[in-house]
Amino acid sequence: MDDSYKYFKRDISWLSFNYRVLLEAEDTSLPVYERIKFLSIYSSNLEEFYEIRVAEHRSVIVKRRFIEENVEEAEEVLYAITAEVNRQQKEYYRIFGEKVLPELNRHGVYLYQTCMPEPFHADFVKNYFEEEVFPFLAPVMLDVGSIRIFLRDRRLYLIVRMIRKGDFSGKYEYALLKIPFAKVPRFIELPRQNGQFYIMFIDDIIRANLSSVFPGYQIESCYSIKISRDADIYLEDERGNLVEKLKKKVKKRKIGALSRFMYDEAMPEDFLLYVRQAFEIEEDSLVRGGRYLNLQDLIKLPNPLGLNFEFRRPKALRLPLLDKSDSVLDVIRKQDVLLHFPYYSFDYMLRFLTEAAVDPEVEAIKITQYRVAEDSAVINTLIRAANNGKKVTVFVELKARFDEENNMHTAERMEQAGIRIFYSIPGLKVHAKVALVLLKDSEAGSCPLNYAYLSTGNFNEKTATVYSDMALLTANPEMIQDIKNVFAVLEGQVENPDFKRLLVARFNMVDELTRMIRRESEHVSNGRKGRIVLKMNGLHDQNMIFELYKASEAGVQIDLIVRGICCLVPQQPYSRNIRITRIVDMYLEHSRVWYFYNDGEEDLFMTSADWMRRNLTRRIETAFPILQSDVKQEIIDILKIQLQDNVKACWIDEHLNNLFKRTDTPVKVRAQEAIYDYLKRKNEELY
Repeated sequence: MDDSYKYFKRDISWLSFNYRVLLEAEDTSLPVYERIKFLSIYSSNLEEFYEIRVAEHRSVIVKRRFIEENVEEAEEVLYAITAEVNRQQKEYYRIFGEKVLPELNRHGVYLYQTCMPEPFHADFVKNYFEEEVFPFLAPVMLDVGSIRIFLRDRRLYLIVRMIRKGDFSGKYEYALLKIPFAKVPRFIELPRQNGQFYIMFIDDIIRANLSSVFPGYQIESCYSIKISRDADIYLEDERGNLVEKLKKKVKKRKIGALSRFMYDEAMPEDFLLYVRQAFEIEEDSLVRGGRYLNLQDLIKLPNPLGLNFEFRRPKALRLPLLDKSDSVLDVIRKQDVLLHFPYYSFDYMLRFLTEAAVDPEVEAIKITQYRVAEDSAVINTLIRAANNGKKVTVFVELKARFDEENNMHTAERMEQAGIRIFYSIPGLKVHAKVALVLLKDSEAGSCPLNYAYLSTGNFNEKTATVYSDMALLTANPEMIQDIKNVFAVLEGQVENPDFKRLLVARFNMVDELTRMIRRESEHVSNGRKGRIVLKMNGLHDQNMIFELYKASEAGVQIDLIVRGICCLVPQQPYSRNIRITRIVDMYLEHSRVWYFYNDGEEDLFMTSADWMRRNLTRRIETAFPILQSDVKQEIIDILKIQLQDNVKACWIDEHLNNLFKRTDTPVKVRAQEAIYDYLKRKNEELY
């Protein structure tokens, strides 16, 4: 591999993406509570980043489990992460304090930024504290050198500095208070005054009444702190009873190693030093915050203004092709059907499964489970199918991060209903999103027509309302056979299957992708057009980036639509023909689409896979070709719309800056709105 090529650091690239999320909170064209939602998402994203990625770097340093060079690299990355996060935190509190709060005020909503309530709220705050909060407080005195207190992750604490009344030595004493979020909400609505709405952080209600908590002391100051812990689950040996091993690991997640200590940067240095000593906090774990931490809670901020101040999702479109038919399976038998979520209702997927569950001609259903909703309608339908005598097989990926418990619970429910369950493969994650409906033989020796559902996203009716994904319903025999082979691998029946249509990670995916990229270069070298468009959530694998660099040098025109991590460096001599677009809008861009011009033949794939190293080497992923010409054109049209976005799209430059696409054209294209209009118009024209 050419050492002259540059690659962005994965985690610094991710921080660039999360900063783009933050920029949505500054967009004055959005309703104010939509902007607040993005403040919450930014904080939630960062929390998980510290629990997983930063924790991994710290583990390398502490355990020194790799060679010394890796330790030095981890230290450099951590330093860069801290510097960038501290910069972003300043921007966060600027946007929150100078942009969002004034907008709330303009509409008559006041979120207190002090523990000193107005006189007309003083009695309410005092009474609320005494009746609803005080009974659940359990202050703990701090004393460096005494028993160390365990701080829980994702919890908010107040550190109080005070002086004992009558003690004229000036000696400070310190106490810790955990805010009892299980008993009280983070935000308290206060009585209206002159038609204005008032809201107060529970933090400030406690601060306003600290003298009641510590009656023998004079309160000097009080600041917020919180920590993040390593939440990843490491299984040294995945053989044996994986369910029991995961249950034990999940229980230990809350006591993982510290990865971040966040504090109010207004805290004086001597105060901070005492706190660090009390909890044995290393300097490189410190992350500066503001007066209020855990601001992912902003998603719960009361809205007294009504729905007009929130994002109002357009009504899900109906697909006349399916609505006019009594049978989804009958439609699929005649043609492929493309579904777009959340533009179309997820009910079509549920209808597909429901029909299979009751159809007397259906013999078996097979499906993969990565992330499903709690009390999942998909799981309930599969149980119904099993109760109807269908042979139902579900491959459950227990190692789906943060969904381990839900997946174990749903797997137990399905097993009790007689569903055949296959669990995680040691050393691998199964990320493919496929379902297969198999019919009985209609007569001896016949080959019945079967049906498949292939998707870029999970079988999850809740996330399907906010994640932008695509799914294909097909009865194509070659694709069906390939999906059968995928399940044969998952069930341990075959090791080296032959795939004719699907690209499957760890089998033929990387080789085929490499071949198609190089083919575009060959077309250019022969004087023809070379064109690639790749849409995905993450681009990290250096081998694949290397192939894109080489194609760019050969003259292939490449557009990347990458929402998150992108380690390819644009605007270099070897990447001069590559453009990177990032779109962050009302829906999370989650679909993955690969387009290769192929001298006009146009190869198009939809897939569950990003070009992350883990997806291509440590997971079972599927990419499926789009073969029907009208379906292919629809996806190409949507890719063009996204590349034309000049409202929510950004270019990513060589410094990882998010540069909004601003053109002189009077026509403004907001891709997600334009896609909705495109699909609505197309259905109206066709039906």
